[in-house]
Amino acid sequence: MTSPTSPAATSTPGDGTDERVSHLPTTLREQIAQLPKVVLHDHLDGGLRPATIVELAAEAGHELPTTDPDALGTWFVEAATSGDLPRYLETFDHTIAVMQTADHLRRVARESVLDLAADGVVYAEQRWAPEQHLQGGLTLQETVDAVREGLAEGVAEAAKDGRTIWVGQLVTAMRHADRWEEIADLALANRVEGALADSPGAVVGFDIAGAELGFPPDRYPAVWATLDDAGFPVTIHAGEADGVDSISQAVHLGRAARVGHGVRIVEDIAFDPSGDRDEDAEPLATLGRVATWVRDRQVPLELCPTSNLQTGAAASIAEHPITRLLELEFAVTVNTDNRLQSGTSMTREMTLLVAEAGWTLDDLYEVTVTAAWNAFVHHDERRRLVEDLIAPKYAEIEGAQV
Repeated sequence: MTSPTSPAATSTPGDGTDERVSHLPTTLREQIAQLPKVVLHDHLDGGLRPATIVELAAEAGHELPTTDPDALGTWFVEAATSGDLPRYLETFDHTIAVMQTADHLRRVARESVLDLAADGVVYAEQRWAPEQHLQGGLTLQETVDAVREGLAEGVAEAAKDGRTIWVGQLVTAMRHADRWEEIADLALANRVEGALADSPGAVVGFDIAGAELGFPPDRYPAVWATLDDAGFPVTIHAGEADGVDSISQAVHLGRAARVGHGVRIVEDIAFDPSGDRDEDAEPLATLGRVATWVRDRQVPLELCPTSNLQTGAAASIAEHPITRLLELEFAVTVNTDNRLQSGTSMTREMTLLVAEAGWTLDDLYEVTVTAAWNAFVHHDERRRLVEDLIAPKYAEIEGAQV
């Protein structure tokens, strides 16, 4: 189910979403839509409104597969649903093409915040790669400034509508490029000072993204030492298109405070083929060295169920490793990844987990609080996020045992 008030989160025609959740009671679906949400893994260039792409493409002189917004939304989902990460990433040629001026970046950032807030999101980190937005003559700093301004505008506009949302940037370096050190310096130069609530849109962390296989963190080991010495938070895409070794590099060499996706951590877990469970109702399983490290230290996994299906990292929502990882007490979070390419929203991701994987409202509360406590903001802000914006609302929702 999607939030009816969110232009970017409407169901894509033919995606089967309504049928997949139609067996759930209407009241339950409404409850999920009303829940406060935290999204840690959401790409700015993967969350544009189709109508905005059409308008901005006309201004930029960029040719699209279609200029009908509904048909374009469908095209993005179908093109992304290939089971192949490189093909999935090709869809970004069109979104990035319309994000090459300060005005366009500001608009995309502002609308992204409004769409997230309409979906019930109270905290979001928007990740994006400044180096991909220089074709119109902007400098790296000018791109960061434009996105910050747009995010701040969105936060202010959402507040006027009675919606509270905190939003920060995750500045990302592209794995296949050679600008990691430069982009890390850019992130550090724009890091948030003080509380994010007082500096909406500020940079809160660093990431590397793009083609994972063949471009591991050890390409530029000095970057991670620089960020660690500066006390700057890092999340690294790992365990999506590559396996356990990629996750190992992310958490050991990269000092990642969170793992972007991390779904393939299950390759380091041997589940009992009998399907039996222990006395605590957990799956019987033997964890390998990397999985043990990640669980013992509660390194959050930024799992993105629908996106993982599209790239072939999981077969279905019901079979997605996220449920077993939650049962095994890994630090699980639920995310959208790319709302446009997946035709999704946080409400939809949560509803599908309830409908197809048997999750409860308590499970949704647990992963939301986990995400909040691992946001890249100060400890006291995390407490405010949980105690003021999340727990009270959950307590209001009938059936939520918090």
